[in-house]
Amino acid sequence: MIVLGLTGSIGMGKSTTARMFAEAGVPVHDSDETVHRLYAGKATPLVEAAFPGTTADGSVDRTKLGTRVLGDAAALKQLEAIIHPLVRADADAFLAKHRNAGESIAVLDIPLLFETGGRRRVDKVVVVTAPAEIQRQRVLARPGMSEEKLASILAKQVPDAEKRRLADFVIDTGKGLDAARAAVAAIIAELRG
Repeated sequence: MIVLGLTGSIGMGKSTTARMFAEAGVPVHDSDETVHRLYAGKATPLVEAAFPGTTADGSVDRTKLGTRVLGDAAALKQLEAIIHPLVRADADAFLAKHRNAGESIAVLDIPLLFETGGRRRVDKVVVVTAPAEIQRQRVLARPGMSEEKLASILAKQVPDAEKRRLADFVIDTGKGLDAARAAVAAIIAELRG
């Protein structure tokens, strides 16, 4: 089974592209969705122990947790030490399940693939990209987003040009949904080829 890592900077269309792989019949493991699930279950007592008062009703309160860890590098590192191994174990179980089912390809949707050393866990990397102005428009349209927040997020991410250079495949979502869907189909066909 070929393990395909899907990544891209904020606002590049990664989630939409992941859905296109799923619609084409390729199993997709979504790291962000996994974190949401963990925050409503397995991770809750661990987060509460590390950051008292950040959970309620058996779930992590993301707003309270964000207030505690954002801007505090040590706290963020502590949170990542709790969450990253749980997400990785979930992804490993996902891959084992689909390998046993005889799938030819599975996708790991990893937002910070290059930043977290995720490249070692995958066979090929797909980077989703778009022109900077389109990215900016998409991100600034999100609730609670500002130019400052966007700049802060981008400062922590490997630059788009570097991600594209390191990729095995690049999908430009700035060309529209049909072009992105065609690129997904071409990648699947090449890998199954």
